[in-house]
Amino acid sequence: MFSRIGPAALKNDLSNTLKICQFLENPHTKIKTIHIAGTNGKGSVSHMLASIFKTAGFKTGLYTSPHLYDFRERIRINGEMISKEYVINFTKRIIPLVEQIQPSFFEVTVGMAFDYFYAEKVDIAIIETGLGGRLDSTNVIRPELSIITNIGLDHTPLLGNTILEIASEKAGIIKNKIPIVIGTANEITRPLFEKKASDLSAEIFFSEDIFKSTFNLETEGLIEIELNNIGNKQNLKYSSDLQGVYQVENIRTVQTAIECLQHLGWKISEEDIRMGIRFAKKNTGLYGRWDILSYKPMLVMDVAHNADGMRMVLTQIKLLKFNKIHFILGLSGDKDIASLLRQLPINANYYFTQASIPRALNAMSLKISATEYNLQGDVFENVNDAIENALTNSQSDDLIIVCGSIFVVGEVDRKRFLNN
Repeated sequence: MFSRIGPAALKNDLSNTLKICQFLENPHTKIKTIHIAGTNGKGSVSHMLASIFKTAGFKTGLYTSPHLYDFRERIRINGEMISKEYVINFTKRIIPLVEQIQPSFFEVTVGMAFDYFYAEKVDIAIIETGLGGRLDSTNVIRPELSIITNIGLDHTPLLGNTILEIASEKAGIIKNKIPIVIGTANEITRPLFEKKASDLSAEIFFSEDIFKSTFNLETEGLIEIELNNIGNKQNLKYSSDLQGVYQVENIRTVQTAIECLQHLGWKISEEDIRMGIRFAKKNTGLYGRWDILSYKPMLVMDVAHNADGMRMVLTQIKLLKFNKIHFILGLSGDKDIASLLRQLPINANYYFTQASIPRALNAMSLKISATEYNLQGDVFENVNDAIENALTNSQSDDLIIVCGSIFVVGEVDRKRFLNN
């Protein structure tokens, strides 16, 4: 599995996925879909869209990866995880093909999602790419709408060492005459997206050209967002139970996508959008995005695991009032460690840890690397021991944040620390 061992687990073409789909009688061609790629934010955008569609009364499938606690988080309908029985029966059914073509874990999982969504007759399925776009296993669908949230440097050994190379891979989800929404672009990625869309006669919408956004964090447990339509001056106000400030950009992308879908004939009201965004976390079970477990001290989990993600976490931290900050940090070994560490504040307490997967960076190695950036702290074998130690060493007005790896966050014992 890529989640466990990294690039060695990947199959960089679509042939196995197509063979799996053919074996399953091509369920992906029999359901309506929305396709979402991007370096950061694609999970949040996927979940918010699923929440809005559910609120609007549609039977809504949602395929995302990786999971935090339970494999079945990856495949949901109206927020409910796929049943254990379906997973077992599907696996039994597909074992002969698996033995024949030796697909990756992800390829089989994508086939399972398509099969389940068709069997359950969903009205729409929100499909998040796993990695990249062009050669991602999900890129066999012909969606109603494609979305690229943003482009940053992540998975560079696989997607390319420059923003332009990575953007080119993500742009691989743009399809002939299928509209494409871009969340955030820059002077490098915008021309590439425009050319790709033009070559494929795909109408393109840049959300930052359509809406200006502002926010505040005044309400505990919510973030309040205001979108101003640059063209018609319409003012839209939303609140969300997904509290990270980076959700402002994601909500702007979601609003742009919904307006495109409305033009395509999907019946979604302003109230559906408002309530879908307001209860996105509750409706879809999304965790790990500025996920507050307790308030005194404030204990937060965030799956930020690359330079851009960490930058957004630090932006959020600057908006808060607290005494001391405690970073519980664990990284994957295949990340650009320097770009993460050089951003972190020197005047913080650090607790270096690692996830229980081969791909994880050894906690002692992380500590040694962090010392080069004057970041000091102790090593802990697992994240829960690190949290316990941080709680012991903190005051009620301190901030404790667990970040650096999706897999470290996934090993946090939520029940143990919730409302501590």
